[in-house]
Amino acid sequence: KVLPQRNSGQATLGSLYHLAVQLGRAADPRGGERIDDILALEQRTFNELPAKRKQFFDTEALTNPYPDTRILVGDHTHPVKTVMVGIDIGPAEILLADRLRERGTPIDAVISHHPEGQALAQLDTQVLLQTDLLANYGVPLHIAEHLLEKRVAELGRSLSPINHNQAVDAARLLDVAFMSTHTASDNLVYQFMKQFVMAHQPKIVDDIIDALMELEEYQVATKYGAGPRIYVGHGKRRVGAIAFTELTGGTSGAKEVYEHLSSHGIGTVVGMHMKEEFKKAAEEALLNVVISGHMSSDSLGMNLLMDHFEAAGVTVIPASGFIRVARPAKQPQRYGHTSPPKEPTHSTRAAHSGSALRAKEAR
Repeated sequence: KVLPQRNSGQATLGSLYHLAVQLGRAADPRGGERIDDILALEQRTFNELPAKRKQFFDTEALTNPYPDTRILVGDHTHPVKTVMVGIDIGPAEILLADRLRERGTPIDAVISHHPEGQALAQLDTQVLLQTDLLANYGVPLHIAEHLLEKRVAELGRSLSPINHNQAVDAARLLDVAFMSTHTASDNLVYQFMKQFVMAHQPKIVDDIIDALMELEEYQVATKYGAGPRIYVGHGKRRVGAIAFTELTGGTSGAKEVYEHLSSHGIGTVVGMHMKEEFKKAAEEALLNVVISGHMSSDSLGMNLLMDHFEAAGVTVIPASGFIRVARPAKQPQRYGHTSPPKEPTHSTRAAHSGSALRAKEAR
């Protein structure tokens, strides 16, 4: 259990970063023992490197199992009282933060959900988290590893030509502290949504949609035309066993996994978003697919994280597609337990940034 703690001291960029990693680990579907093994392997890899190559090793990987969650600009000791938070942060959002500072809004750091800079360049390796996630739903480990290793290689090639540091350079030039928290918060939405939906004991696909619509992020998204949808199947179909495999693990995995999920007893897949080729593969596997929505689901995960940041004394300014919904800080996130989080009473501050969300193909 990781409960929001009221911080008597000043939050720093480093303390917020480490809190995000701590929360991500507490909610990680791989479990603590597997994460320890991964970190031990990173340490072994570092130890075995020739001295001249150690300078190029990302030493954050020795304690942080999420390569897409990184401080990109700024010192760990940089004090933070107010953050601007967006799902996507590009140069335009960095300029927006700087302009708000000029107009008197004290923004100490900018936080993106989707990774930028080094965190974006390393996104491909994060997909391997899905190996253990698929194994949790019955797919044999050797099959999951084989399929996802191919996907990691493909994704690495697609990420290679991207201008990774565009937003990072803008932040550096304008002296804006900048951090990405991707899988660390995706793990939070994975656990929350799984427990919340399953607590409703859905029998048909429409029951899943009804459960999601109790959450304010999805109510707001529905009002602007991006609410939960059934991508494959229809509302009156029985759900069977439900797999929440499309919520964390970097980005879309391998479309070939659907036939294996289906053959191992899964009837319905719940995810944030799905490309057309993945939809076709799910149809061929005779699965039902519920897509909760990308920005709304990312907002849910970031909200769970921001509740902890606010408990640490930080003011959150939502921007760039982030639908801020505050839940009571006293509400524990009981990861690994069967009882779901209680649905709180809360109010919404929907962010409407003038900058269009960038649709990177790699995401």
